[in-house]
Parts: sequence; structure tokens; C-alpha cells
Amino acid sequence: MSTNWQQLLELVESKIAQGGRDSRRLFHGRGRCYEGLEQVCVDSFFPALLVTFFEEYEGEAELCETLWQLAEPRGYRGIATQRRYQTGAPIEWQCGEPVAAPMAQRGELRFPLTFERQNVGFFLDIEPGRTWLEEQVRARAEQGAVKMLNLFAFTCAFSAVARAAGDIEIVNVDVNRGVLNRGRENHEVNGLSLKGIQFLQFDALRQFKRFDRRGPFQLGIVDPPTRQKGRFDVSHNYEKLVRQLPACLADEADLLMVINSPRHSEAHFRELILGADKGYEIVTRLAQNPDFPDRDPDAALKMLHVKYRRQK
Repeated sequence: MSTNWQQLLELVESKIAQGGRDSRRLFHGRGRCYEGLEQVCVDSFFPALLVTFFEEYEGEAELCETLWQLAEPRGYRGIATQRRYQTGAPIEWQCGEPVAAPMAQRGELRFPLTFERQNVGFFLDIEPGRTWLEEQVRARAEQGAVKMLNLFAFTCAFSAVARAAGDIEIVNVDVNRGVLNRGRENHEVNGLSLKGIQFLQFDALRQFKRFDRRGPFQLGIVDPPTRQKGRFDVSHNYEKLVRQLPACLADEADLLMVINSPRHSEAHFRELILGADKGYEIVTRLAQNPDFPDRDPDAALKMLHVKYRRQK
């Protein structure tokens, strides 16, 4: 018996009808709010739709054909599917035609994507964090020199958003040179000046002293992968990193600390931070991206605004 896609199709249709070209999640099954559809997601990277299956479903082709009937009249050119349950998480174009150079769009900003890889290069769920960062940068517009540290920078979307919001210095740190190169491209594609922006290939934890003296930093982003084999595991390494961090911070700093692990509750995350240094104060947990509903807030992406004040 084929899967009942009705809830998914209704939600996708309503969101597509809202118009707009900004990239967003159209259906989020992973939050376990839709019974039977927990392992499928649909993302809009106009003019491409990306359907991700984390487990095999009966009627996958049928779903894509129906989505295409909804999307094509709205100007979409193709639907790609990613099957995470298959080795290598292959992506293939299921309907329409391949979009040669897919991009994420955020207002006036564009971010080139790589559909040949499991992570296409732009995370939609952390949008509230990008909005928070814009507000922080703009609030500091009259303060003179401001430096931002972007740890686990990946393709440096936070850096591009910050540079578009204001003229601050930014140090992007990631262990992968390839994603840093894509981060540089993200700035160049958007015509953003690279003056005062660094892209450093370092291990954020083990090579801390290689970049800590480039501060002090008044802003910081700490958004690590849940598990990076042989390098970082939030269960074992996050607290150590948070203990080290004050060494490179200004006497007062605002930080966005993120953890994307359903095994770590918000309460545990707060205890980890507050126990690492007496200078940390948790201001608030940022609201979830409404496109990512989750039955259990503790299992969802957790984004905390943390204020740091050096203890005298």
C-alpha cells in the first residue's frame, strides 16, 4: 500500500502558494509531528525542490510526480531527490530538468549549493541564528572596531550575513579547507568585501592557540557538528571548548552557542555552559524556525544567546 502523502502535499501546496523566492523548508517530517512521514523532508531552493528520504517509502516516485504538478506552475524547473538510506546518499533529478547551478537565497544574498554531497552547503534550520547575528552586528555599528569569531564555519554563511550587515572583522575557522574555499566563494558571489575576513584551516579544539590571539572577539558563533569522526563529539568535547573560549573573548561578548543533538536536552546544554565559566550568562533560547516544528523541544536544534562578562 502506498504511503498517504496528504498532510505533506497540503503543507507544501500552502507554502508554495505564499510565494517568495527565499529558501525554506516546505515539509519537516523529522520533527515527528506527522505520523508516518517522520523520515521525509522537502526543501525549496528555487527553482529547485529537494526531497530527502531518510528511509525508503512506498510511493516515492508518486510523491515527486504530484509535487511536480504543484511546483511547475509556480516556476520551478526540477525536483531532486536525496535518498539518505542508500550508500553515499545519492541525489538524482526525479522530475523536470536538472538545475545546473542550484543556490540558496536569503533576501539579497545567494549561496551556491553542491547537490552532489549529503550536506548541500546551507542549513535552513538555523535561520533564527542568522537573524540574531544581523541584529547584533547592526547594534554595534557605532562602536568602532568589532571582531567576530565563527567556529566550525562550514561554508561561512554566518560570515557572509555578518559582512552584509556591517563592516566588522571576522575570523572563520574550520578544519576543512574545501568548505572554507566555498565560504570565500559565498562572499565573492554576493560582492562582499573580503577585507578583514580570514578563512583559517584549524581544528577549533586542538589548535585553539593558533587563532585565539587574533581577538579579542566581541561576537562569537559556536555551531559544531554533533559528531565529526576523530575530531569532535559534542558529548565529550563541547564543554572543553566552552572552557577555553574566554581566553580569546573581549571583556564583554555576545555568543550564539548551538547544539544539534536530540540526546542533549536544553537543561543539560545550559548546565554545560554555565558550569564552564562564571562569566557566562544565558540570555535566551532563540525561537525555532517555524518551518521546523518538533514534537519535543529538547530534541530540536538548540540555539542559545549567551552573554560573556569577564569576572574581575
